[in-house]
Amino acid sequence: MSRVSVQRDVTANLDKTRSVNGRSGSLDPNSVYGALDLGTNNCRLLMARPSRDGFRVVDAFSRIVRLGEGLSATQNLGDAAIERTIEALKVCRAKMDNRGVTRARLIATEACRAAGNSAAFIARVEAEVGLCLEIIDRETEAMLAASGCAALADPEAESVVLFDIGGGSTEIVWLDRADETRTTLRNRIREWSSLPVGVVSLAERHGGRHVSPELYAGMVSEVENLLKPFVKALGETKRPKKFHLLGTSGTVTTLAGLHLGLPRYDRRQVDGIWMSENEVSAVVGRLLGMSYKEREASACIGTERADLVLSGCAILDAIRNVFPSERVRVADRGLREGILMQLMTEDGVWPHAPAGMS
Repeated sequence: MSRVSVQRDVTANLDKTRSVNGRSGSLDPNSVYGALDLGTNNCRLLMARPSRDGFRVVDAFSRIVRLGEGLSATQNLGDAAIERTIEALKVCRAKMDNRGVTRARLIATEACRAAGNSAAFIARVEAEVGLCLEIIDRETEAMLAASGCAALADPEAESVVLFDIGGGSTEIVWLDRADETRTTLRNRIREWSSLPVGVVSLAERHGGRHVSPELYAGMVSEVENLLKPFVKALGETKRPKKFHLLGTSGTVTTLAGLHLGLPRYDRRQVDGIWMSENEVSAVVGRLLGMSYKEREASACIGTERADLVLSGCAILDAIRNVFPSERVRVADRGLREGILMQLMTEDGVWPHAPAGMS
């Protein structure tokens, strides 16, 4: 089996002019780019071609694998979680082969950063699947997530608090408005942090199936305490008054789907919508009033998220408590889109200067 690798040429059944995580041999705008994000909870793949407006998605894949299941207790990736993840990665590999992906970046985040056996897991993935995963640091994760959804920031706002609630970590970025002195993403970032808590790790510590108001308040309080260093680094006097929240994660997209009353989740209706403070509170209140079985039965939640959605809400509520805002914009985009922007920019096929990575 050929390997789709980090900083190496792809060989064997893939054309020798195609490369992955290295510079492409051709700047053909018809090339297919891939972005794989292996997190604590999900394995996600996005494939796209450059277009005049940015890129056009040609295929996508998402599967809940719970790679970080039990990690907080054992400090290692579990055997069952590894098996689930490898099966999902085999699907990703097949999809990239079928779509003729010419360039890709394949990243792993918090679960692999934290696990004592992550090196053995990465080696096994390469041997069995032919994919070389790159474990990125928290700063890189925050930058990629911000790059992928920064375009949804209100241009009239002085700044945004951008957050990405993951399975094992939560990235939070204070992003100033673009102007003539702040033209790239990096020089728009005032502060960033990666909190060592996500929907999986928080639910494992507190419980996710039967969540009482007291248990929920305890989760919110824990995350608020984790936010204190970020708030201190930011400084009260530096906070602009005109800002809004911008969230990317399964938590906020689920809340948006419930708010819209969707019979099944629809990215086209969710990505980019605004929710008021009261609308977010109303949906969270509904979820707190639902039983585990009722959450399972919801088309926008389902069995795979029913025990995690309230831990995600607790993280969101902690952010809302620390940074009160009248509105939240919901992004069904983020890290994978940031990867695609980066790769296409490096190859000179991105149509305009991105909010980007320089």
